[in-house]
Amino acid sequence: MQMTRPPVFKPFTLALVQLGSIGADKSANLQHARDMILKAAAGRAKKPELIVLPECFNSPYGHVHFPVYAEEIEFTPGKPYDVAKSSSTSVKMLSAAAKETGTWLIGGSIPERDPTTNNIYNTCTVYSPNGDLVATHRKVHLFDIDIPGKITFKESETLTGGTTTNFFDTDFARIGLGICYDIRFPELAMISARQGCHVLVYPGAFNLITGPLHWELLQRARAVDNQVFVSMCSPARDSSAGYHAWGHSMVVDPMAKVLAEAAEGEEIVFVDIDPQLLMDARAAIPVTMQRRFDVYKDLSEEN
Repeated sequence: MQMTRPPVFKPFTLALVQLGSIGADKSANLQHARDMILKAAAGRAKKPELIVLPECFNSPYGHVHFPVYAEEIEFTPGKPYDVAKSSSTSVKMLSAAAKETGTWLIGGSIPERDPTTNNIYNTCTVYSPNGDLVATHRKVHLFDIDIPGKITFKESETLTGGTTTNFFDTDFARIGLGICYDIRFPELAMISARQGCHVLVYPGAFNLITGPLHWELLQRARAVDNQVFVSMCSPARDSSAGYHAWGHSMVVDPMAKVLAEAAEGEEIVFVDIDPQLLMDARAAIPVTMQRRFDVYKDLSEEN
């Protein structure tokens, strides 16, 4: 990605939609997501500048479901994207919702099929307030785990990992992207922060095993490591689903303080992001100026 100077970091309001009622009917999932985006946009006297949906908001979460619900997006960074010609019903809904609300929208993630390779990705899409698709992020690190007696899950049975780091610029911040399991890898967050990102957003869906262990810990770790704001947006917990999401959508400040946290059910979390917190953290504990790249590599220089 060609590097440009980050925008000036300005105060803004972030809205996390912890979406519930995600079932087998994709059209119903899309309609409910649209309704919640509109609700988030109208939920406060001051409209949020950025709205975020959770991971896999248009389909049940599971490797068997990804191929069934996958859509072709065919986005090329740096090139105009014609939403009207897109075959993706999810992209069209998200674009229209962003335009209708006049907000930036991180559309959680959806299963994406690449028509040239037939590979399937877990892909986040981002929309400007006029409805343009401006960025995507394909989940880089696939959720392949085996905790004996508790949970086994292998996204790699049907998904392919992405190969790029990604961010997008607004008029109020540079925002880095990741998806769920990506947050376990500090390199991705480190690169995004070194590229000038002020906020890192990860649509995610931890479960009832990994959630209580690491959901908050990882967000606070990535925030304090890089002195940035970090947020994860989860689906609501549904005990009748095949995969039980942890919930607890969260925002953490650059000093690792939890600014807001959802419970388990469907809700919208609003957080006012104050750039002064980032500036104060970096002034008080100036690790961004104390790195020893004569001793170890600057990972962002290789990306």
